[in-house]
Amino acid sequence: MGTTRRSILIAGLALPFAAQAQARFPDRPIKIIVPFPPGGGVDMTARLLMEPLSRELGQPILIENKGGAGGIIGVEAMSHAPPDGYTLSLTGVGTLTAGPHLRKLPYDPMALSQITRLVRMPFIVAVRNDLPAKTLPEFMELAKRQELRWASGGIGTSQHLAGELFTQMSGLKMIHVPYRGTGPALNDLAAGIVDAYFGDPATLGLIRGGKARAMAVTSPQRWPVLPETPAIAEVVPGYQAENWYGIAAPPKTPEPVMAVLTTAILKVMADPAVKAKYDEQGLHPATLPRADYIAYLQRDLKTWGDVVAKGNIKINEN
Repeated sequence: MGTTRRSILIAGLALPFAAQAQARFPDRPIKIIVPFPPGGGVDMTARLLMEPLSRELGQPILIENKGGAGGIIGVEAMSHAPPDGYTLSLTGVGTLTAGPHLRKLPYDPMALSQITRLVRMPFIVAVRNDLPAKTLPEFMELAKRQELRWASGGIGTSQHLAGELFTQMSGLKMIHVPYRGTGPALNDLAAGIVDAYFGDPATLGLIRGGKARAMAVTSPQRWPVLPETPAIAEVVPGYQAENWYGIAAPPKTPEPVMAVLTTAILKVMADPAVKAKYDEQGLHPATLPRADYIAYLQRDLKTWGDVVAKGNIKINEN
């Protein structure tokens, strides 16, 4: 038999096996990469999904924390994994819709196999306990008189951009202190090393534990989770910045596999018991069908592109 005929025969035999493998999906554990260290809102989003998604798919869900470069290292690792649905990653503003405006990414955000947005939530502006300012106007007045240090989870992250939008709209000059993820930033806020932090819902733990104070939220109205805390928009009209986390698979993941993952995740996130657990943590389920999610990403891409351009925000990669 000639080499060409043998190759065609082997390829023809392989196709049914590939189809059967997809039909059986999943038949082994699925790994979700969290592109930040443990302890933050992205990590919490993934871990709340682990158990119910495992039950729905009938396979273990494993979490791997792979932080660095504002989440880009973890998403890049996912993007290079085999496109078989067994390696996924949490995503967000910094890794999908702001990142392209800040640096040359090692992956094409819109080429990833986008599954859905999982949750959305405001940011919390938390301050160290001994900061003299007790209200948002007092905080802004203090920032005019002395240099305040505000933290984020890293340059180009959604936390950073929310803080930059605040300084752009308020005209305040504050020192940005980027950290390598939410956990380290929370630790230094609790220790009083930084004055303020534009944080995700993981910040609620510090606030409820009395280790930091909530100064404001970034949603256009007050947030039911912290009803006594004002929205920044009450003092800076028009300000709004919301965070969100999504989930994606490597480029060219087969449609049958994507359909299984999307259906399972949307079903799990709609379960009242699961939704209640997310809501308790300030992470509000906000899934979208894939087409709507991609349209949402394109709008968010423009929004943060404008913020980056106006703030002349750059990442020093030297």
